[in-house]
Amino acid sequence: MNKALVLTNGLLHTNDAKTAHGLIRGTERFDIAGIIDGPATAGKDAGELLDGKHRGIPVFDSLDSALAQLHDVRYLIIGIATVGGVLPPDMLEIVKTAIQQRISIVNGLHEYLSEKPDIVALAAENGVELIDVRKPKSRKDLHFWTGEIYQVKAPIIAVIGMDCALGKRTTARLIRQACAAAGINAQMIYTGQTGWLQGGKYGFIFDSTLNDFVSGELEHAIVRCWKETSADLILLEGQSSLRNPSGPCGLEFLISGNARQVVLVHAPKRKYFDNDPHWGEIPSVESEIELIEKLGSRVIALALNTEECTEEEYRHFQKQYEDTLKIPVLLPIQEGVERIVTKIA
Repeated sequence: MNKALVLTNGLLHTNDAKTAHGLIRGTERFDIAGIIDGPATAGKDAGELLDGKHRGIPVFDSLDSALAQLHDVRYLIIGIATVGGVLPPDMLEIVKTAIQQRISIVNGLHEYLSEKPDIVALAAENGVELIDVRKPKSRKDLHFWTGEIYQVKAPIIAVIGMDCALGKRTTARLIRQACAAAGINAQMIYTGQTGWLQGGKYGFIFDSTLNDFVSGELEHAIVRCWKETSADLILLEGQSSLRNPSGPCGLEFLISGNARQVVLVHAPKRKYFDNDPHWGEIPSVESEIELIEKLGSRVIALALNTEECTEEEYRHFQKQYEDTLKIPVLLPIQEGVERIVTKIA
């Protein structure tokens, strides 16, 4: 396994660190040996900080502290996803230090390290890799939509959110794992950099793909996955949300990806898109379900992100939505997702 450190540099407690959060919860591509965050979190377990579950992943206050205690670290992963995909200058300095320690860099931001001449020269001097996960494919490697999706016989289920950074990927991953435990061959199509970092085999980076080819790349990933794995069902990791004005998307999953079932993810106490009043209020769950149904798909479950909620509050929201929507309302982190496994296979 490839031993790696994840760099969050003081942002571990924020939604910007959702890449790190995903890696803390699990990855088949890397062995996460520690998180580099800062003095406020150093010495604690990353899993306990994230969701109260001990995972044996220590948090360090600096790269030097981590390397003083760990050996054979091969990779430093940039564990944040900033607005616009910009790499903060303080993190760039840590990246340079890591390269000088002969550690390769895995970067999921839109700001590519492989396009910085000084970083490229430093990496070459020290014999390490610069892996820009979000770098777009060349035109020859892109696929256009063909209609082959209609040959896929397995149910296709999209995990779509009411906003960004709600836990769509985590929910999809938990459903896949629950299906595997029940003997169901569920496969997941990743659509973001963290899905690849977690070891995803089938998928593409949605927001780094030319718009003309998004539908084709989605179709190609689904069809290839179905043909190669004989999947009983296929889960699609959603991106952004249908009506987030900074990056509305999701129609592709329902229409081009032919996902006729949806698990909708919602944070009941989040009022504005990306928590920014200037971006507008998040619509009601009921209106989102109505919109999805008008597009020809069916919401089979609601999954709750319990940010800012007490246990009493999220239990109340769970009951309230189950009473009004008449569908299962999941608490993926607190209770898991097993309740819907029998309904989707």
